[in-house]
Amino acid sequence: MPTIVVEVMPKAELLDPQGKAVAGALARLGNNDITGVRVGKRFELTTAGPVDDATLEAVRGIAVDLLSNSVIEDVIGVSVDGEPVAL
Repeated sequence: MPTIVVEVMPKAELLDPQGKAVAGALARLGNNDITGVRVGKRFELTTAGPVDDATLEAVRGIAVDLLSNSVIEDVIGVSVDGEPVAL
């Protein structure tokens, strides 16, 4: 069964409080070489059959309409079994 991965990140121009908290924790733990962290979401969708153009089009719609909040997030990647596909 193929796996489709959708990656969502906060828009670049917005603050990322979770990322800031992780960066602070890393610094406290002595990881001073890491200067920034952004926290996003990863969704893994498994299909019952092969992934064709219709399936990818449906996943693109799901990514924009359901998996991300277009006001504050961007869908930055979609891949099928590790191979990136065009958004």
